[in-house]
Amino acid sequence: MTKMNAVHDSLARQGLVRPQDGRMIAGVCAGLARRFGLDPWIARLLFVLILFVVPGSQILIYPVLWLVMPNEKPAWQAPEPTTF
Repeated sequence: MTKMNAVHDSLARQGLVRPQDGRMIAGVCAGLARRFGLDPWIARLLFVLILFVVPGSQILIYPVLWLVMPNEKPAWQAPEPTTF
C-alpha cells in the first residue's frame, strides 16, 4: 500500500470523502460540509470568506484537499479486498 492510499483510507474511515453528488468543482467543499454536518453552500461561503481573512490560502488549500481527499465510492461498487 502506498502512502497516498494510506492517507485516502484514513480520511475515508473518518468520513472525509469527496461525494459523487453535489459537486461544484471537485467536491472538496461538499465533502467538508458532509463531514461536519453543514449545508454545502454554507461550507462554500465559509471557504470564500476565509479568502478575505487569509488571501491566497485557497490557492494552496483547495488543490491539496482535492488530491488528498478520496472520491466517494459509488454504492454499487464493491469494496476493495484488503491484504495484510
